[in-house]
Amino acid sequence: MTEPSKLPHHGVPEHQPVAGGIAARARAAAGAPQYLNGLNPEQREAVETLDGPVLVLAGAGTGKTRVLTTRIAHILSQGRARPQEILSVTFTNKAAREMKLRLGQMLGQAVEGMPWLGTFHSIGGRILRIHAELVQLKSNFTVLDVDDQVRLLKQLLQAENIDDKRWPARMLAGLIDSWKNRGLSPSQVPAGEAASFGNGKGGKIYATYQERLKILNAADFGDLLLENIRLFRENPDVLRQYQNRFKFILVDEYQDTNVAQYLWLRLLSQAPSRPGRPLSDVIPGRLDAPVTPGRIEDANSGAQLRTGESRGEEGSPLDSEFAPGGAPGNDGENVTAQQPLKNICCVGDDDQSIYGWRGAEVDNILRFDHDFPGAKVIRLERNYRSTGHILAAASHLIAHNEGRLGKTLRTEDVDGEKVTVTGSWDSEEEARAIGEELEELQRTGENLNDVAILVRASFQMREFEDRFVTLGLPYRVIGGPRFYERAEIRDALAYLRTINSPADDLAFERIVNVPKRGLGDATVQLLHDHARKRRIPLFEAARAVVETDELKPKARGSLRDLVMQFDRWRAQREVTSHTELAEIVLDESGYTEMWQKDRSADAAGRLDNLKELVRSMEEFENLQGFLEHISLVMDRDGEAGDEAVSLMTLHSAKGLEFDNVFLPGWEEGLFPSQRTLDEQGRAGLEEERRLAHVGLTRARRRAKIYFATNRRIHGTWSTTIPSRFLDELPAHNVEITESKGGSGWGGSGGYGASRFDNLESFGSSYSTPGWQRAQANRNRGGGGRSGGGGFEERQSSFSSDSFSRTKRGPMVIEGELVAKSTGTTSEFSLDDRVFHQKFGYGHVVKIDGNKLTIAFEKAGEKKVVDSFVERA
Repeated sequence: MTEPSKLPHHGVPEHQPVAGGIAARARAAAGAPQYLNGLNPEQREAVETLDGPVLVLAGAGTGKTRVLTTRIAHILSQGRARPQEILSVTFTNKAAREMKLRLGQMLGQAVEGMPWLGTFHSIGGRILRIHAELVQLKSNFTVLDVDDQVRLLKQLLQAENIDDKRWPARMLAGLIDSWKNRGLSPSQVPAGEAASFGNGKGGKIYATYQERLKILNAADFGDLLLENIRLFRENPDVLRQYQNRFKFILVDEYQDTNVAQYLWLRLLSQAPSRPGRPLSDVIPGRLDAPVTPGRIEDANSGAQLRTGESRGEEGSPLDSEFAPGGAPGNDGENVTAQQPLKNICCVGDDDQSIYGWRGAEVDNILRFDHDFPGAKVIRLERNYRSTGHILAAASHLIAHNEGRLGKTLRTEDVDGEKVTVTGSWDSEEEARAIGEELEELQRTGENLNDVAILVRASFQMREFEDRFVTLGLPYRVIGGPRFYERAEIRDALAYLRTINSPADDLAFERIVNVPKRGLGDATVQLLHDHARKRRIPLFEAARAVVETDELKPKARGSLRDLVMQFDRWRAQREVTSHTELAEIVLDESGYTEMWQKDRSADAAGRLDNLKELVRSMEEFENLQGFLEHISLVMDRDGEAGDEAVSLMTLHSAKGLEFDNVFLPGWEEGLFPSQRTLDEQGRAGLEEERRLAHVGLTRARRRAKIYFATNRRIHGTWSTTIPSRFLDELPAHNVEITESKGGSGWGGSGGYGASRFDNLESFGSSYSTPGWQRAQANRNRGGGGRSGGGGFEERQSSFSSDSFSRTKRGPMVIEGELVAKSTGTTSEFSLDDRVFHQKFGYGHVVKIDGNKLTIAFEKAGEKKVVDSFVERA
């Protein structure tokens, strides 16, 4: 196809190869491009349909990432656009990196010229930095994280004499974030919502907060899109520039877009308006209209559209708000007749829309063909991940939802094992049963990295963590503390942020007295008072105050030295690499010395983290690029190669896949969540069902569902009934199994006798599988040695000499079976044969201080403290 920049002159007829001619036969002989090999018919159609709006309904495991990247490769190879003319939007940095990697493999260096491939927020931030002055910012503005937002809001609440305990700053931060997710500036927030916080002052504080951000030369995450919308709305020429620039728009995970993301995309996806034409002609009313949850309102007519209603109906408010290609102009001329529809391709799955609680609107994807009349909808239904039984169960379950476009996942793979459903007496037995299953998988050679436990609520994790400590199973909690959230890393970043942007008050305040400089709360308060009165940043207030006598001599001298240090570091920034500058700052500020003098157990680890921080800066060209990355990165860095069970919530599991997936807690009130049902009704139930669908489709080979008859929630035991989702599974694809964690307390699911009906189970003749292993190990080992299966086995053996009561169980720190090194050298050597009371015989394969990695003959590789083993 002819490249847009090389259109033929109007006097020269366009050439096409003659059918059957030399050119046509040569093209046929060349065959299809290599990147199209291996695509199934639906995938290939999605790749090659380049003109007009396209919605790709990509079910779980159907290869949507491959379709997206191959589509970009096809656009480039066909000469339809240059790399810088393609806008490709993802939701996570991980997805953006994967797309760039795949494109690099397909096209080589072409991917290097794609500056507009990234997340919503990274692209929005890039546009804002180019046009910062138009939204009252400077190009080096700081992007605040949640911690900084809360600290700033606390200051504003204090200034308004609002009790932070009754009206927490974190609650207000969440409220403001929800307003920004809906595209609402302070003047657009409905009066009722604005008055719902701080004795009616919520809206006023939101306005003051936005004003303060401008003074600090800062923006929060919501602003990266909200300010983009304002930029485009108030500057039609800027909007027209980007509409002309982007010849193709591609959007990943479209079902997860919120209102602000939707508005941003719809603005860019319109055909360019005529110069001088007001934006309100193109998109009348919508950007000024208040948007309430589940409702899109037309400011011109006052009509309201409930989400999920009037999809595709003529005359709905969005018909006039977002006329494709532009609405009729004042002169009656229809822009649609002049301009072609934008080439936009959205990829998503309405059955995996599970983020309504954070503003995602599933209705955005359900009404795509209404927003873009004539859009082509392509369904990807061939699953390349899961077995037949798993897909059949997931498809049958999600078919109970009414608000969906509809598709049925299928596979050409074997049916595999059926989905299992197991009942247990209580949540403790549930954890024991899953622990038994995991040990069995480990004994059969399964890699623990291919095992995941997906819970509905994070409080469910504790019992599994306790159980894994007892069993010695290594695990990782996905979604736990991140590297950049550690205190020492935040402090170091605060120094670097203050160097990069002197107006970053929150960063400066964090380290003004770290390490201790004698600058207490009174000094900081004085600086705040001066900054507010003069309407200047805190750092400039400090520069002014050190020239007066308002501070005591000692504090004034310390503050003057700090100001001079920052001036010197900023000067060095121009002639020194950012990595070397970071080392200089940490040393000259005394921060490194502070931790060197600290005698706490974790001081050494903090120093190692600071070194790692400096190393992590090497891959970035400059300090600002590094800080931008830190602000936007959302993915947790894990230690590759560590074999461990993954423990996470169902929401965190989206996009992941594992051979073996355990799904505990399928009970009414927990899953589906009673709170969600109470707050959202049927819409909430359908989102919970989509969440169940996501959980099932994470499994490649085995999906195992559990429920408990009794569960302790927030310290209170409750009797529960199985989830309604269990009855929505197809009987042909499900197998009912008996709990392996039972203790003779009744039948499967606890519907037999009570655990208190059999008091013998508390004696020394404990009959659990773990106890049987312990007895067998003791008989084989002799000399009082004994294996152990868990906490309940230890309870039953207090009258026996099988266990040493002076021994402690292995420690688990941050989800791995490790122990804190004492700094001493272990008495063991590599390849020493050893014996462990629980895991039996093995040999040492790695030594780290007093921590040993041992390859056990039956239990596999474990990390333990050397005091828990002895030479064999």
